[in-house]
Amino acid sequence: MKKVLRVYGGVLRLVRLLPADTRPYYAKYARENFVNYREVDQSETSLDELFQRAYNHSLWVLKKYSIDESAGKKLKEICFE
Repeated sequence: MKKVLRVYGGVLRLVRLLPADTRPYYAKYARENFVNYREVDQSETSLDELFQRAYNHSLWVLKKYSIDESAGKKLKEICFE
């Protein structure tokens, strides 16, 4: 559970780098996804897959808003430790 919270915090730190008018949307999107992760059937989807998905989506959003992908380095360290 501690790792899940660290990944969520990492995603929210990346949200702060986004343009101000997009932050509420992506913060809400991240919160809803992490709440839904609690309800995922562990036998079908592993947490590692969910962390991979969170990392990939975060990189996609950074690229969409022309933010250097190196900003996601800390999240990558958390997700793949």
